[in-house]
Amino acid sequence: MATDDDEADDGGNELVGEHVRIFQRGKTWYANFQFNKRQFRESLKTTNKKEARRRAAQIDVKLTADLWKPAVEAVGVRKAVEAYLDMLSTEGRAPKTMTKYRYVLNRIAVLAEKRRVQEVAGLDLNFLDAYRKIRTDEGAATKTKYTECVILRQLIHFALSRNMVGADPMKGVKMPKPKPTKQPCWTIEEVQSILNAADAEIRPALTLLAETGMRFGELAWLTWDDVDQAKNILLIRPKSGWKPKTGDQRGVPLSPASRATIESLPRTWTWVVTMPPIRTNPERGRQWTERRLLSALKRVLKKLKFDGKLHTFRHSFISHALLKGIPVAVVKQWVGHVDPNVIDLYTHVHDAASQAAMKKLAGDEKTKDEKHSGDEKVAE
Repeated sequence: MATDDDEADDGGNELVGEHVRIFQRGKTWYANFQFNKRQFRESLKTTNKKEARRRAAQIDVKLTADLWKPAVEAVGVRKAVEAYLDMLSTEGRAPKTMTKYRYVLNRIAVLAEKRRVQEVAGLDLNFLDAYRKIRTDEGAATKTKYTECVILRQLIHFALSRNMVGADPMKGVKMPKPKPTKQPCWTIEEVQSILNAADAEIRPALTLLAETGMRFGELAWLTWDDVDQAKNILLIRPKSGWKPKTGDQRGVPLSPASRATIESLPRTWTWVVTMPPIRTNPERGRQWTERRLLSALKRVLKKLKFDGKLHTFRHSFISHALLKGIPVAVVKQWVGHVDPNVIDLYTHVHDAASQAAMKKLAGDEKTKDEKHSGDEKVAE
């Protein structure tokens, strides 16, 4: 009569329950089954067929009840970070986005090493608290801390999806989104003052930002192929090596001022607006960098004693458009994606406009009172 060990020698393939087959490799028994349309082979860690059947039956019960989870191989934090960055790069994330993610994820990996957190499972609530405290002590803004913690959370979600960790180490964490901070907003007169004070070499770039509400990246990557003068629009669309934020593709109408600026520029180079040459780099036709244009703008703002940055042109454009009564849907069509949570930030009513509106209201009320008084006299 054959024993279980004797049966094990035949290496046969046997169905246990509804889902699991067992087979022998060498002297060890393995389970073979499907889960979520993927094939799994798992060592049962026994040379005894009877015990193999028992363990396989346990797996079968869990599969039937949808409770089975794949065994997780411990993965180091640095390895998970590198895998996540590779995935983001494969997805075609913008270079600026990749730079931000690399910076934040490297900080996370360095802190993990300092705290001797070797595996992704160690990126728990205590780790999150420690990261927040360090960034607070370093003076990071509330929005910056929130964004960086979201990136940490995304890393963990990635690790979970790739079976790098068995359970969510931050399960139950709550990260309330901070309220948008109020941004500077220039009046129409202030925008014109900035353009008038700007050097001729930077004025075209600033004018297009002011007149279209484009983001800096959209301006910098604007080519002459994107200019459709017949339709009076600028086309915002992806290029090799760059794509608009949130994938926006749209046509931006040209105002008289922006059209005049376009028509005044030479079509010598690829880019519509280009950086002026400098002593250390006399080459012409180079694409603007955000740092270079911002530095030039800051010099103008310092002279005029204004606060703001390049994005303030977009902020002001949206604010003025809404103030003029342009429907929100039309403004969004012009400028692309605007987060519903921050659209209220763009509905500024400047002092001059506010005062004028109050005078108009007071005038209307006065007119009503005078008319009412006149009606009473006629009645007498």
